[in-house]
Amino acid sequence: MEEIYGLHAEVCKTLANPVRLMIINALRNKKLCASELLGKVKTNKVILSQHMSLLVEQGVVTAERKGRNVCYELSDPDIIKACDIMRKILIKKLKRDKALLEKIK
Repeated sequence: MEEIYGLHAEVCKTLANPVRLMIINALRNKKLCASELLGKVKTNKVILSQHMSLLVEQGVVTAERKGRNVCYELSDPDIIKACDIMRKILIKKLKRDKALLEKIK
C-alpha cells in the first residue's frame, strides 16, 4: 500500500513545476507539435525538450513523431481536471489571504 503513495508523490513532483504546468495548460484542448509549444510556453528549445522528456517518461504526456516533428498530447484528460481543482484551491487561498491582510491593516 505504501508504494501507491510513492507513485502518487512522483506524479505530484512531475506537476510541481511552473513550466510543466504551462505545457499541460497549452495541451489542454489539443495536440501540439514542439514548435507550437515553443511559441506558447516562453522558454528555450533545450529546456522545453527536457520538460517534455520528463512529462513523457512519467506518462503525463504522449509523444508521436510526424516526420521531423514531434507532437504531444495529454495522456489523460483527467490531468486537466486535477490541475483545475488545484487552481481553484489556490484561488480560494489567495482570497482568504487577501481578506486576512485587509483585516490586519
